[in-house]
Amino acid sequence: MEVMKQLRQRAIRDLVDLRPIRTQQELATALRERGFRTTQATISRDVAELGLVKVTREGTAAYALPPRLIEAETSGEDRLRKLLSDLPLEIHEAGLLLVLRTLPGSAHAIAAALDRARWPEVAGSVAGDDTLFVAMPDRGSLQRVKRRLLRMAKET
Repeated sequence: MEVMKQLRQRAIRDLVDLRPIRTQQELATALRERGFRTTQATISRDVAELGLVKVTREGTAAYALPPRLIEAETSGEDRLRKLLSDLPLEIHEAGLLLVLRTLPGSAHAIAAALDRARWPEVAGSVAGDDTLFVAMPDRGSLQRVKRRLLRMAKET
């Protein structure tokens, strides 16, 4: 990982630990105050890579460090299992896509964990704020992944 990226991500961890950061725009402003010039795309990637989640803090939804940055690093599959068991999740089929809906600010963390898990049935994923699209190459793969995700979501 390049040095500037490491420094920027350390600054992000510090910022979300110190005060409520509600949006990526607020995060960009706080980073600029610390001397980091970033694009929205870079911040979005950092949020996903760090696995930041939204929690209620001081009465508002704000980014927080996931347990994996506070505790030991976990595998993609373990992270996915933890996220799915902790977050509300709706799963719908759309052709060869699974559409996952969850809490605002959580879709990126789920996509990053799914990507790290490297399931062979998953062709790729795209995450927004609260919605994630997971593409499969065929119906059989779609059904297997859907069952696996639903099983993980029910584990506690």
